[in-house]
Amino acid sequence: MSSANHSLTETASDAAIDTACRVLRLPTIRGQFTDIVRHAEREQLSYRGFLAELLMAECEDRDRRRSERRIHAAAFPRQKWLSDFDYQANPSISPAVVSQLATCEWVRRGEPLCLIGDSGTGKSHLLIGLGTAAAMAGYRVRYALAAKLVNELVEAADEKQLTRTIARYGRVDLLCIDELGYLELDRRGAELLFQVLSEREEKNSVAIASNEGFSGWTKTFTDPRLCAAIVDRLTFNGSIIETGTQSYRLAHTAARQQKNASSQPR
Repeated sequence: MSSANHSLTETASDAAIDTACRVLRLPTIRGQFTDIVRHAEREQLSYRGFLAELLMAECEDRDRRRSERRIHAAAFPRQKWLSDFDYQANPSISPAVVSQLATCEWVRRGEPLCLIGDSGTGKSHLLIGLGTAAAMAGYRVRYALAAKLVNELVEAADEKQLTRTIARYGRVDLLCIDELGYLELDRRGAELLFQVLSEREEKNSVAIASNEGFSGWTKTFTDPRLCAAIVDRLTFNGSIIETGTQSYRLAHTAARQQKNASSQPR
């Protein structure tokens, strides 16, 4: 009889814990409670130790979910991690420099970053990887292709929503602009982009990836004075990484094709 009462008490306790976790919105404790109880019994944890295990599990899972939400909100086109970057394929990029940037101190200080190099040299990988690192560190991040960003600004201006749109891009801690320099921008588009950069100047960070060196930006921003002002905004107190001219994507593809060809029976 006492055994049945004990079992009933445990069942009632489990039900009460489940209800309390729902009310208090503690999904991790609710989901992991049974496993943590078993672990506590096996390790003979004290009440304090058991409570610490529960609360730490909830905190760690909340941090993970917040990071996932920030990465999702950044709207990256694909996943890229700094840990996957192949420094051997592109020896011109310093792992120490990237490691320093991964601390996100430059984002905290609101400094810009420019990644300059030809296609296939790892610019977008580093841009997305550093943006992801910033999101995981708690910063609000937004990714945009340069042409799409300009188109959005032009549409917002036409719909009398420009101030709101610029303010939205101004609020994020890090704005990542990819493929700057691929297309020529008309004066209006360039001026609108300049407004976004001015809104963020010395307050919030901008990171750009461009296939053109600064001297070639006059092909994108055809007004020389506006071009100089934009370069100034993107380089003042900032970091510049030159990723080079040798496409490691092209080299990787060629090496794979050569390997496949040599493995074919003759």
